[in-house]
Amino acid sequence: MYALEKAEFTNMCMISDGNKVVVIERKGQSWPGFTFPGGHVDFGESFTESVIREVKEETGLDIYNPKLCGVKDWFEAGRRYVVFLYKTDNFSGQLKSSEEGEVSWVKFSELGHLPLANEMYPMLEIFTNDNLSEFFRYEDDNGWNFELK
Repeated sequence: MYALEKAEFTNMCMISDGNKVVVIERKGQSWPGFTFPGGHVDFGESFTESVIREVKEETGLDIYNPKLCGVKDWFEAGRRYVVFLYKTDNFSGQLKSSEEGEVSWVKFSELGHLPLANEMYPMLEIFTNDNLSEFFRYEDDNGWNFELK
């Protein structure tokens, strides 16, 4: 037997061009700082369609063949949150910032020097390590923690 649970689905995509990646600096939101573009999955939309749409809305880029490389998930307030993590180096167009934040290309090696969004730095392992596929966030008596699996 299983229990149904409420879930919220979002996505994020690492777009690379050689040693550079696209970042978005989110401001004034619940998750400020530098991160990769992405957003919510709309009702009736496939996960892949959602990441293609969100990247276009936030960056102006058209991405092709995004590859699912992992998930970030956690439970909070009676709901499961799932972030589908994609990556691609197949894109066209020019970067264009949006109301979501300023977008730019940065060297991957310089990401650690930026004010990244909460938990973004350890989450980079999921994008780069083929032996990992899950960033599991959980709460215990000591507060919020995570495991990379």
